[in-house]
Amino acid sequence: MPNKTTQPSLFKIIIIGLIGNMMEWYDFAVYGYFATIIAKLFFPMTDPAVSLIASFGAFAAGFLMRPLGGLVFGRIGDLVGRQKAMTLSVIAMALPTILMAFLPTYETVGVAAPILLIALRMLQGLSVGGEYTSSLIFLAESAPKNRRAFTAVWGAWGASAGILLGSGVGLLVSSMLEDTQLLNWGWRLPFAIGGLVALSGWWIRSHMHVETPVGLTTNPVKDVFTSYRRDVLRVALLNIGNGVAFYTTFVYAVSYIRNVDKLSESIALELNTLAMLVLLLIMPLSAWLSDRYGRKNILLISTSLLTVMAIPLFELIHSSNEYHILIGEILFAVMVGMGSGGIVALNVELMPVAVRCTGLAFAYNASIGLFGGTSPLIAAWLINYTGNQIAPAYWVVTAASISLLTLIFWIKEPPYQE
Repeated sequence: MPNKTTQPSLFKIIIIGLIGNMMEWYDFAVYGYFATIIAKLFFPMTDPAVSLIASFGAFAAGFLMRPLGGLVFGRIGDLVGRQKAMTLSVIAMALPTILMAFLPTYETVGVAAPILLIALRMLQGLSVGGEYTSSLIFLAESAPKNRRAFTAVWGAWGASAGILLGSGVGLLVSSMLEDTQLLNWGWRLPFAIGGLVALSGWWIRSHMHVETPVGLTTNPVKDVFTSYRRDVLRVALLNIGNGVAFYTTFVYAVSYIRNVDKLSESIALELNTLAMLVLLLIMPLSAWLSDRYGRKNILLISTSLLTVMAIPLFELIHSSNEYHILIGEILFAVMVGMGSGGIVALNVELMPVAVRCTGLAFAYNASIGLFGGTSPLIAAWLINYTGNQIAPAYWVVTAASISLLTLIFWIKEPPYQE
């Protein structure tokens, strides 16, 4: 008898993992690119720096929901299937993103405006908490053993491409509209577009079916915090450095260039878009190298470079010279891209298969939520508190050092689990 379920080709599997991530991360990141405008509309204060910090606080609120989202969608992935978790997470992202396009501002409804904004950001964070790691697991488990990293990297690539798309759309909107138009209604357009496009990701995923491991434990959440807590802690510490570097470089830097370097919003977004294009080129190459030469070797190089180079690179970004800023951002993109390509498969391989969705989702999202997603808030606060315009670089160095020590003393090569 013929088999009733036909496993899609590896190319189609990659498309399933990539497309939803791209749409979700566009939706999630576009907020960061319009943080300065959102600060004026939803957190109006006499001190612009305090207003921006409050805006990034709302950005961080979404990230703080990610560990909870990881437990919710991770449990679904372990008990019901990776694809089901990914399909539901896309829907959970599309709806609050569309609603954000129609939010009333502080001038219209007062304090209800920032409350509604934060509530929708938290719903977005819940969704992202299950999306990213579920897609990495889905891709790595579907790949040949010697191509796990190169296959899984397309989930991360899709997420970065989504953030790049958000930057590109932000650049397009800010270039086409005058400042008053952008402030009055133009900022709403990227959210409306993103919510609608995310629904296309749901449609693609709901019409493709792939078999993945399910039901290997009856209580993955309990097991994660008892039998596998060391695995969770190790993965969480490993991801801090690259997460902080990513969100400092590709989300906070847009506001930094605008508010500290005093360049226009469109120039800031243009520089960010160019740097992210470099990131997208580096990630698949780094993943291929990690399949060939080992995950740990690639990560040792990228994390060591972040630790040593973050401060001088931020000196470059702290400039009124566009070319100096671009060089700084591109070099950051190379290092973050190396780390992203090297870590994608390792994250999956370090987590036992029985609790892989729940364990990785919680570990990764706790790390990124507490450290990476709060980086724009921390960076803005550090500058305001210390008066040192290079202070965000010290935050990157601290985070990279934690991951470097974890890599040296707690990760063996190869640590792969089947």
